Amino acid sequence: MQNKIEQPSIETVLNMQRLFFASNTTKDIKYRILQLKNLKKAILKYEKEIADALWQDLRKSYQEAYLTEISIVLGELDFHIKKLKQWAKPHRVYTPIQLLPSRSRIYYEPLGVSLIIAPWNYPFHLLFAPLIGAISSGCTAMLKSSPYTPNTSSVMEKIVKETFESHYIAYFNGGREVNQMLLAQRYDLIFFTGSPTLGKIVMKYAAEHLTPMVLELGGKSPCIVDEDADIMVAAKRIAWGKLINAGQTCIAPDYIFVNNRVKSKLLEELPKAITAFYGEDPQQSEFYPRIVNVQNVVRLQTLMQHGKIVFGGKIDSNDKYIAPTIIDEVQPDFPIMQDEIFGPLFPILTFDKVDEALDYVNAHEKPLAFYYFGKSSKTKEILSKSTSGGACINDTLMHIANHHMPFGGVGNSGMSQYHGFDSFKAFSNARSVIITPTWMDLPVKYVPFRYFNWVKKIL
Repeated sequence: MQNKIEQPSIETVLNMQRLFFASNTTKDIKYRILQLKNLKKAILKYEKEIADALWQDLRKSYQEAYLTEISIVLGELDFHIKKLKQWAKPHRVYTPIQLLPSRSRIYYEPLGVSLIIAPWNYPFHLLFAPLIGAISSGCTAMLKSSPYTPNTSSVMEKIVKETFESHYIAYFNGGREVNQMLLAQRYDLIFFTGSPTLGKIVMKYAAEHLTPMVLELGGKSPCIVDEDADIMVAAKRIAWGKLINAGQTCIAPDYIFVNNRVKSKLLEELPKAITAFYGEDPQQSEFYPRIVNVQNVVRLQTLMQHGKIVFGGKIDSNDKYIAPTIIDEVQPDFPIMQDEIFGPLFPILTFDKVDEALDYVNAHEKPLAFYYFGKSSKTKEILSKSTSGGACINDTLMHIANHHMPFGGVGNSGMSQYHGFDSFKAFSNARSVIITPTWMDLPVKYVPFRYFNWVKKIL
């Protein structure tokens, strides 16, 4: 029944949101803070149901669900509640001498009605984190979740409908046809998280109305392990970053480029780390998630056909299980190296000099994340020779956890950024305002431009 949403109902809700936004209610800072607090209360109320739903959809343990989804959203809420008054104040900026006695200010105003489309891999986190930015900035929002995580979607719908009126925050379920109906409308901002392929489709819809966008995409995030890395620590952190959510993470280390001198050591330590985390049989571990559906199991199984499997390799389609699998002797032209893996597969490539690995990375699309394991003293050099949306030196994933830093992609991996103040800015228009008094009216700007030579010297 939820899939049969008629376009007029979408148009009706959208028009209601436009009218509500035009009432200026959402521009009140106290109103925004109250809505953020109400959302926090609802999440705390339904915390157990959220965790249970994530277990049913992706077999995430409560611990993983809390650490990677619930706690991040709660932390973001707390940060916005604490900082919003400060962020929303007009910002005074320098006024050059030729504009005196005017004053210069930047006013952050909400863009208006937003559309937020979330993916299935972190269904709770990646719907509500952008929503916090929409509420914080003073926008209204049309929300669309993924049909691939129905249990989580059901809980999220309950939270939204109990907390907000649809003329302010509306929630939609359904498949591709609902996405198409939603995207056919005009918005003031579209926030989309998903693959680069789908991002291009969303961008075509947005172009029809010149709608600004935030695209949080993905790609093949490289992980380089240099000869002077602490291999035991590197193995633990790579295994952890790769196997959170069974590799179904947009910033997971996608492939490993390891220096030939330490390759054998890494191939020895990676299995140890995996076994320490999940035991001899990860399928029996309560902490090892599952692939979202059988179609993705089949897709990943196809990627495992090339190269030499040196660890793992077990597949159970009925359980949507793929074991952590290390694949050695991978070549750049193998299918596993063509698109983002989005699964628990570790392709291993080698280099003799780090510039060889960097050249390979730079020859391909700009990644969402970049990971380097080696001496910290090389950080400046490595970062200066590469680019990515974010990066970690001697770690993986952790750059997403700091609310004070922006998160986003570059090039094929996305555009614009969010988290913390950047979420507030993403849904806002930075309005430049000059305020000029009338007690002085300098004649130099008027025709016939008297004192031009003097003015020219100060410009």
